[in-house]
Amino acid sequence: MISISQPEMKTQKYPTIRDVARRAGVSVATISRFLNASAPISPETAMRVKQAMEELKFTPHPIARNLATRRTNTIGLLMPDIGRSFYTPMLREIEAMASTAGYDLLIHSTSPMNSPQSRRRALTEHNTDGLLVFIDALDSDELRHLRAIGFPVVLMNKTPPDGLDFPMVTIENQTGTSRMIEHLITVHNRKRIIFLQGPVGNEDSREREQGYRLALSNHHIPFDPNLVARGCFDTQRAFDATRQLLEKNMSFDAIFTGDDDSAVGVMDALKSAGLDVPRDVSVVGFDDSVFARLITPSLTTVQSPIEQVGREAVTQLLHLIRGEASQARTALPVKLVIRESCGCR
Repeated sequence: MISISQPEMKTQKYPTIRDVARRAGVSVATISRFLNASAPISPETAMRVKQAMEELKFTPHPIARNLATRRTNTIGLLMPDIGRSFYTPMLREIEAMASTAGYDLLIHSTSPMNSPQSRRRALTEHNTDGLLVFIDALDSDELRHLRAIGFPVVLMNKTPPDGLDFPMVTIENQTGTSRMIEHLITVHNRKRIIFLQGPVGNEDSREREQGYRLALSNHHIPFDPNLVARGCFDTQRAFDATRQLLEKNMSFDAIFTGDDDSAVGVMDALKSAGLDVPRDVSVVGFDDSVFARLITPSLTTVQSPIEQVGREAVTQLLHLIRGEASQARTALPVKLVIRESCGCR
């Protein structure tokens, strides 16, 4: 058998932290303290370490440093859906706030299209320093696990499950809806007002329905369950729900659509039935999305401070990551944006 010798492969040897320690005449622990600024060292020792690093051309690897400090310098954001244009301003603010603080941002959708394992484990304590959790992106069991290990979590538009004290940032859903319904009643004399619910179990929708019922009660208008339908914060579902109400010959003079996406479907269904908005039916939304002023008629809606929600959530999460005190609950104010679809000019 004839063997053919291969040319010897030379591998480049990079200096390690042990090499630096030997050159500087200090322990490996001292080099680690210097690199991570985890404890003070004398100026003379620091000078020797710097000189050794320069002589050896040693560059600390960022991943190794992160492992040593157990920091990833990354914030995670879990959302049930990232496809809606409504979220864009919030995402932009979260990314800007994280970047300014020296953190990267990882975003993961927990859409039902993903596997259960992906929904649970895509962003965890192993690849982030803290999590922002929007609405129902994590179930109670996962939140309890994160609370048990003391991992920083801030909830957005969701109340913590019983027994868990996560900070939360939300908006004044009930107040905003109540004021909008009162506007329809007092300014436009609307008394038969449809309420379109969001997805089943959605906290924003539940609070908005509370505001709807409160406004009716304040004006002595009986609550009629026949005037409640489910639009699921979705254009097509809202279109279908409105068409079904029309097919039942339900008497109504206004529709609170639940959100602005649903308002588009509602107005399409009304127009296809030959009804005029707002002459025959007033239509109002919630969110003040970018298209609300562009549709015809322009949409009267409740403006949600979505950018401020993002900024405040990151602020609270950074407090937790740094071991500082955080705000238990932050409810940001909303305001009415009066346009044409309610009947105003």
